[in-house]
Amino acid sequence: MNKFLLLTSLSLVAATGVLADTFNVSSVNGGAATGSTRLNLDLLSLGNGTQWADANVKISFTGTGQVVQGASSGYYAAPFISGSNGAGFGGQSAGADTTRYLSSGIGSVVFDFTSNQTYFGLLWGSVDDYNSLSFYKGGLLVGSYTGSQIWAAANGDQGTQGTFYVNFDDVSGSFNKVVASSTQYAFEIDNIAYNSRSVPDAGSSAALVGLGLVGLMSLRRKL
Repeated sequence: MNKFLLLTSLSLVAATGVLADTFNVSSVNGGAATGSTRLNLDLLSLGNGTQWADANVKISFTGTGQVVQGASSGYYAAPFISGSNGAGFGGQSAGADTTRYLSSGIGSVVFDFTSNQTYFGLLWGSVDDYNSLSFYKGGLLVGSYTGSQIWAAANGDQGTQGTFYVNFDDVSGSFNKVVASSTQYAFEIDNIAYNSRSVPDAGSSAALVGLGLVGLMSLRRKL
């Protein structure tokens, strides 16, 4: 079966009254955007300690968020590698992720960047409607997405149909923090990618057009 990205338009108003950015959101059975920095997170230490994924990305946690490996029934399940959704990150080509990955638990995973970025990609495992991904710049919310806005079913499928590689392109601004949070167990993440200016590869673009998997989230400044 093909995977489907839910197409949504949403206006988001930040508490400060300053509004937000326009994101192109796409999900295919492929991987990160061409030219992006790709991190498989395999060298992170297990647990909830703050650590650096590379020189530009600090990862921290709230609640029961942590670096995990394998699965723990009722608490976290490994993202499922299939098709090309693990392309460019090394490691396995199919099956439940055997390497280290991130779980929000009931809480969050926080990515702090040392500079402004315009693109963020992630392998989003077993997408649930209570998962959310939020983008900030200088402490201001500039974009936010729930699991059900990424996948209409958003039912926590732990197999092939439930994991997506999702690309977020901020086409009107930038961000320096990304927060993956969940009000229930859990939001699972691996194989992140980022860039200050991304250009999607031709193959992914063609697939997006052909399968109708392009989502546009329009977030405009408050009048």
